[in-house]
Amino acid sequence: MHKDHNSPRSPSTPNGRIRQRRKSNEIPAADLNGSQFLLVDDRNKYRSFWVRAYSSLWMLAVVALILYLGHLFIWATVVIIQIIMASELFNLLRRAHEDKRLPGFRLLNWHFFFTAMFFVYGTIIKKQLVNTVTSDAFFYRVVSGFIKYQMVICYFLYIAGFVWFILTLKAKMYKYQFGQFAWTHMILIVVFAQSSFFVVNLFEGIFWFLLPASLIAINDVAAYVFGFFFGRTPLIKLSPKKTWEGFIGGSIATILSAFVLANALSRFQWLTCPRKDLSTGWVQCDPGPLFKPEYYSLFSWVPNWVGYILYLQSELVLFP
Repeated sequence: MHKDHNSPRSPSTPNGRIRQRRKSNEIPAADLNGSQFLLVDDRNKYRSFWVRAYSSLWMLAVVALILYLGHLFIWATVVIIQIIMASELFNLLRRAHEDKRLPGFRLLNWHFFFTAMFFVYGTIIKKQLVNTVTSDAFFYRVVSGFIKYQMVICYFLYIAGFVWFILTLKAKMYKYQFGQFAWTHMILIVVFAQSSFFVVNLFEGIFWFLLPASLIAINDVAAYVFGFFFGRTPLIKLSPKKTWEGFIGGSIATILSAFVLANALSRFQWLTCPRKDLSTGWVQCDPGPLFKPEYYSLFSWVPNWVGYILYLQSELVLFP
């Protein structure tokens, strides 16, 4: 049988298979200006809307239960979220091939993480810890020693981790190991340190933890709802479904909700009172001046010279 030498040939490969170009996952440029990626034109948007609504209600119920249980349970939730976040970020730059050649190197990341946790939370809750164990002499001495030598203990734990890192260095692995070392400290500084400030606000009153967290959730939900019903103008190419209508609507809803929520949450003592120990009971206190309503007269804000100008204008109208 005669072969056609003029027919196009596929490039040969060592295993005889035809190599195909991998399809790109990027969104075509022509589709970025279109409306097929907007929620307002999505045919299945109502199904997605109800799925999100049901999941949000379940999450809201869980959050309400945790808030009802009090400060310690909220703190425990924050710690669990921090551990999950750290685990995900540690795995982000990990390579299985290099980790096999470095047994025990993953434990080093967690050593630095729990050293940072011991330092940060030991500094935050030292007063509450002392107030909790004042009735027991033995535990009071233990806690007093812990507070007295906390900085020294954290210093030696960090030095031990640094020596551990130096002893695990291997030839041809320096770049990967130093990259992991820098990535671990970046996680501790940017992620863990900032999220730990939530606990500082928490022990000053659940109000300071709940209000900003609620406003973040309200902004996210309001932006989704406004974009769902009114979104027509794409906001950013990185996320094609986000729209200017959702961004503006979410911003306005967040600003208005801040005034309403602040007024509503400040009426409950168990939300505004600071926690001075580590017990689980509800707290009661005399609300500070920040949470007591004050009334102002609108006319008292108007300077006297404004009234004088209005008086002169009335005189000119009556007697031109």
